[in-house]
Amino acid sequence: MKRTVPIGLLFSTGGAYGTIGTACRNGVLEAVARVNADPARRIALSVVERDPDGNLDRYAPLCTELLQGGVRHIVGCVTSSSRKEVIPTLDRHGGTLWYTVPYEGFEASDRVIYLHACPNQHLLPLLDWAFATHGRRGYLTGSNYIWGWEMNRLARQTILTAGGEVTGERYLSPGSTDVAQMIAEIRQTTPDFILNSLIGPSSRAFLTAYAALGATDPRFAPDLCPVLSCNLTECELPDFGAAAEGLVAAGPYFHTGLQSFPNSLAAAADLAIRTLADLLDAPGREDADIAALLQTPAGHASGIDPQTHHMPQSALIARAHGGGFQVIRDCGARRGDPYLSADWMMAASPGRPPALKVVW
Repeated sequence: MKRTVPIGLLFSTGGAYGTIGTACRNGVLEAVARVNADPARRIALSVVERDPDGNLDRYAPLCTELLQGGVRHIVGCVTSSSRKEVIPTLDRHGGTLWYTVPYEGFEASDRVIYLHACPNQHLLPLLDWAFATHGRRGYLTGSNYIWGWEMNRLARQTILTAGGEVTGERYLSPGSTDVAQMIAEIRQTTPDFILNSLIGPSSRAFLTAYAALGATDPRFAPDLCPVLSCNLTECELPDFGAAAEGLVAAGPYFHTGLQSFPNSLAAAADLAIRTLADLLDAPGREDADIAALLQTPAGHASGIDPQTHHMPQSALIARAHGGGFQVIRDCGARRGDPYLSADWMMAASPGRPPALKVVW
């Protein structure tokens, strides 16, 4: 008889990022089905699901409800705002969040396992490619919350340290489609590339308007002035249609027709569920704290860094073409370095010494 272990799901399938939440949810459910069908497993996972429906105020109460109901592990949250909302609840109740989407780094919670890429695994390789291929003048866009702020802060610092120029930086409220001023500024400043850290309808509206600009002004064609993204995956391409053609994205996984997963969100969900099942498979581990689980043989073999709770990821760069992605550069596997403790400035600007300041 297999032991049954409950796990929580906390994804919004509605709201501005409902498409991403649905893709994550589907990936988790499919991964759970694979684990439960594996005759070699000594556990089966039962899913207890709550849907905040895009309402930030509902994440912490629903997380509390799951943990008080006997769940120790939750797979969920899409935005960094929602992730940060539940961390205090996880601290109080001893739960663990398995986070399966890219994020902006500068966090290493004892209560979160980070299964997708952070900036040294997505943003820095992408900018390195853009500098060498197109130039060092970038325009920065973003949704007005943590992801957009932090991604653009790091991009600005990297561009300026590399001797480049930020031609403009503008934000939209999540869900807003008022992109006219962004497009006007891009037309006026003619950057070498655009970093798009918008989400949901905002990103779709921007890509649609930028594609229309490129159709009338060859300076903004995708091969001359591409849009870059660290958070766009195959799950959104059907909604964006031809507007996403030529976009260049960074991530740990792209579906090329040979792999099993439709996008990197599903791949990260599968990694989360397989790793969790490995950690819980031995008798008596259902109620063990994540710190104790990571000290087991399965924990040592998992690849999870016990200090930062991040995992090594492939750093791939791909171009959107024909409704899918084509990988154009493989930058190799990189360990998760959420605080950029390595000499990341040197990686972004080969041959340029890092800027140092002596404090007396």
